[in-house]
Amino acid sequence: MKIGHIAGALRRLMATVAVVVTVSALGGCGLVPKIIELHAAAANGKAATTLRIAAQPYPLYSDVLVAHRLGYIKQELAKVGAAYTWDSFKSGPLVNEAMAAGNNDLGFAADMPAILAKSSGQPIRVVSNVAYGEKALAIMVPSDSTIRSVSELKGKKIAYAKGSYAQHLLALRLSEVGLGLNDIQTVNLGAEDQIPAIENHQVDAIVIWEQYITQLERSGKARVLADGTGVKRGNMVSYATESFIKAHPKVIKAYNRAVQRGADLIASDPDKAAKAISGDLKVSVSDLKVIWSHLTFDTKLSDADIRAIGEVKDFALKNDMLTHDFDMRNFIDTQYLIDGATDAASKED
Repeated sequence: MKIGHIAGALRRLMATVAVVVTVSALGGCGLVPKIIELHAAAANGKAATTLRIAAQPYPLYSDVLVAHRLGYIKQELAKVGAAYTWDSFKSGPLVNEAMAAGNNDLGFAADMPAILAKSSGQPIRVVSNVAYGEKALAIMVPSDSTIRSVSELKGKKIAYAKGSYAQHLLALRLSEVGLGLNDIQTVNLGAEDQIPAIENHQVDAIVIWEQYITQLERSGKARVLADGTGVKRGNMVSYATESFIKAHPKVIKAYNRAVQRGADLIASDPDKAAKAISGDLKVSVSDLKVIWSHLTFDTKLSDADIRAIGEVKDFALKNDMLTHDFDMRNFIDTQYLIDGATDAASKED
C-alpha cells in the first residue's frame, strides 16, 4: 500500500474514533439524534427541517410576500437549520384544505378561515398576526347601481367566497339592518371570478378584499357600499399544525422573525418593498401603496387583535357557522412571537 493511501486511511480512522467518542459522550444528554440529523443534512446539502408554507398571492399578506421574495424567510430559517417550500392558493378555505390533507405545515389566511379550520377539528394554532385593516374588505356594487344602502341588498344576488372573512363582513352588515344571509341570494365565487361578475352585471354586489377594491375603484367599474370600519378589524393570521409547532418551535419563531422584517421594510421603505412584489401580484407600485394605507402590517398579536378574533369566533358560533366551539386559549399561541411582538396581556395567555 502506498504511503499516501496509508495516511488517508489513518485520517479516516481517527475521524471515526472522534465521532464515536463524541456520540458516546453526548448520548446521555439526548443530543445524538439531533447531531446525526444535522450531520446527515449537511452531508446531503439539505436543511434538517422543511417548513411547507401554504401561501396566498394578495396584498393583504404583503409582509409575508416581501419576506419570501427578498429572501428573509430563507435567511432566518437557515439560521435554525431549516428550509421551506411555497405553495400558492387562491383563498383561505383552499389553504385549509391543503393543511387538512397534510400537504402543508403552516398557512396564512384571514380570521374566518382559520377559525373554521379549528372548529372543524384541524389541530392548528395561530402563531402570529400578519396584518389588519377595516378598509381592506368591502361590499361593492356596480358604479351605476341604484343600490345606496345595505338594506337594499335584500333579495339581491351577492357574490362572495363562502368560508372567507368576506362572508363575516356581509353577515355583520346585514345584521345591522335586521337582515341575514338567508335574505340574499348567495353566489359562491372566488375573488378573481367576482370581478367579471360585477363588471358584467351578473350579480348585484360582491364582497371582496384588496387588491380588488382599489383596482375596481380606480377603473370606475364599482364603488364601495360598505367596508369594515367600526365593525370588523379584519385580521390576517399565520397558523401552523400543532405537530409541527411542537416538533420545530424554533422554525416557527424564525418564520415570524422573517415576516416581521417584511413588515418593517413596508413601513421604512415602501418603494423597495412594493417593487419587490409588484410583479408577482400584478399590481402597480402606486396601487400597492394605496392599498397599504388601508392595512397595518405587524406580527404582534395585541389585546385588540385577540379580542377581535374572539368576536369573529363568537359571531360564527351564534350564527351556526361553526361545526364545534373551541377554547381560544388552545387556538392563539403567542409564545413564538419575536421579542417585542407581544404585549403584556398576550404574554399572560
